[in-house]
This record gives sequence, structure tokens and C-alpha cells, in this order.
Amino acid sequence: MGKGIIATIVLLTMPAAFADHSWATYHWGRTSNPFTLKLGDNVATGWDSYLVQASGDWSASTVLDTTVVSGGTTGRKCRPVAGRIEVCDAAYGNNGWLGLAQIWASGNHITQATAKMNDTYFNLSFYNTPAWRRLVMCQEVAHGFGLDHQDENQTNGNLGSCMDYTNDPDGPPSNEHPNAHDFEQLAIIYAHLDATTTVAAATAPPPAMNEIDFDGPGQWGRKIKSSKDGKSEVYELDFGNGHKLITHVLWAEGEDAEKAKAKGK
Repeated sequence: MGKGIIATIVLLTMPAAFADHSWATYHWGRTSNPFTLKLGDNVATGWDSYLVQASGDWSASTVLDTTVVSGGTTGRKCRPVAGRIEVCDAAYGNNGWLGLAQIWASGNHITQATAKMNDTYFNLSFYNTPAWRRLVMCQEVAHGFGLDHQDENQTNGNLGSCMDYTNDPDGPPSNEHPNAHDFEQLAIIYAHLDATTTVAAATAPPPAMNEIDFDGPGQWGRKIKSSKDGKSEVYELDFGNGHKLITHVLWAEGEDAEKAKAKGK
């Protein structure tokens, strides 16, 4: 069995250079700080405590708070809801990823987001641990804020951040929670204010951007970037009219990832 690891899908409207560990300049539109993002709870009871923990961890930021609310979708479909982040879990299959995040954006402004936890892997003893669950939940929710990874090399020493890929999430140091650099990056992303808000807004992207099954590489478009070891790749799917799907994935080691890659070619 290959070791599934975290994949990230982000919907953007135009390409831009990544800065530090933010998704370029993409952020939620808001007119004041701190602002509050709703996290829709579509997860099973076994995940509830990890969602609550992640919400509490990230609310320590000086620029944003989060609150857990009733979910607006189902775990398997995990369809987005405008103005918030829907958090889901389901057995999504042996596709090579543990968690997956999607962000929709208009211009530089995020309008809705989802975060998925793949129970196909979390039902295995290797991943069915509090440390792995905290790491993945913490990271996937944070991608919905506009944060990227601090480090994507699993074999490097832990940075003490859930935005760091690792083979040993409980460390030491532990990669189960945010660290100071994550909060500093959030402060940079949200240093300015906007004239309008996309938080809790009712305006959604075009329907076509919501109905595609984004779980596999067959829906990710063309590959535009790859790390030297091929473990981290970026794909782009253009919806037209300025809307794009950017997929960032860190592949698993083993046959699960290879089969998923081959299926998408």
C-alpha cells in the first residue's frame, strides 16, 4: 500500500508568483480585521474534535477568526458554499492523497473553499492516529485562508508547523499545529483592507466550476510545475473569463500515486 499524502486544489483566476508560503496574492475580501470565517462541519464524529482543534488553533491569528457551524453539503460530494469553507470526510479511494483543499477565487479574492479528509487512508493503522489527523485537518483548513506549505520535502526535519510535510507528524517537534511563521504569513496576506467582502457572501462562481469532480488528475488540466523529485506538482485548468483551476498535489510514495498519475494522463 502506497503512503497517501496530502493534495491541494486551488481555484484561481489568474497566474501569479508564489510568495513565501502564501498562494500568491489570493485572500478573502474583507473590510476590517480581524474577520471571521465559517467552517462548515460535514465530518463524521471521529473528526469533530480535530476540526474544533484546528479552528481554535487558527483563531489565535491577529487577522482572522474561525467558527465551526453546521455543514452545508455532504462528506462525499463536499460541494462549496459561497463565503465559507466546507470541511468534509469520506472514503475517496486509493488516489494517493490524504487531504485535499479547493479554493475558488474572483480576481485576487477567495469566494468559497472546501477541505477534504480521505478516510480510505485514515482507516489504515499507519494514518489512523491523532497526529496524522491533526496535521491534515490543520493544513487543509489553512489552505482555505490562502496559506501554502512551508516545506514539501517529507524527509526534512520537522519545522513545528502543520504547513510542513513530514513522515513523522508528532515529531519532535510536532507538526500538528500552526507555528509563529504561519501567523506571520497570515498577517502579511491580510495586511491591507478591501473595499468589498467575500466573507459570508452569497455570490458563487459559475456553476460549471462547482460541478466537476476535482478528486483526480483527469480533471486538473495541464501540468505547469513539478518539483525535482516529482513529488510536488501543479496543474492548471482554464474555465475561461478569467477563472482557472490550479491544482497543487504532493504525490504519495508507491503504487497508489503512480496509478492515479497514469489515469490522469
